[in-house]
Amino acid sequence: MSKKGLVEEFREFVLRGNVMDLAVGVIIGGAFQSIINSLVNDVIMPLISLLTGGIDFTNCFIPLDGNHYNTYAEAQEAGAATFGYGAFITAVINFLLMALVIFCIVKFLNAMAERAKKKEEAVPTEKECPFCRSKIPVNATKCRYCTSDISS
Repeated sequence: MSKKGLVEEFREFVLRGNVMDLAVGVIIGGAFQSIINSLVNDVIMPLISLLTGGIDFTNCFIPLDGNHYNTYAEAQEAGAATFGYGAFITAVINFLLMALVIFCIVKFLNAMAERAKKKEEAVPTEKECPFCRSKIPVNATKCRYCTSDISS
C-alpha cells in the first residue's frame, strides 16, 4: 500500500468534477451578482423611489452619534456609527431578486431535463415477439429466444 503525497492528493481533489463545477459556479455567480446589483440599484430602487414619493433608500439611515449628516456617504466618511436601514432594504431586495432568478433558472433546467427524459421514454427500444411474447430489440428480425422470424 503506497501513500500518496500531499501534492498528488490535492491535485486529485482539485481536478475532481465537483470542485471544478463549484469553482465555475462561484465565478459566474460573482459576475451575475454585479448584474443583479445593477438591476436593483439602477432600475428597481429608482422605481420604488418614484412610487414612494422620492424616498432614496441609499440615504435612509440613523446616525448613532447624535450629529446630523445629509447623506449616508457623508456619515460614513465622518466615521460615524450609523443604523443604515436603507442599505439593508437594498440588500434584502437584492437577495430576493437573486433567489428569484436562481429559482427560475433551476425550474427551467428541471423542465428541460424532464422533457428530455420524456422524449427518451417515448422512443420504444423493445418490442414483443408475436410467437413467444419475449421482449426483443425493436429492430430485431429474428427472436433470440424462440428463433422465429419476425416481420416488421
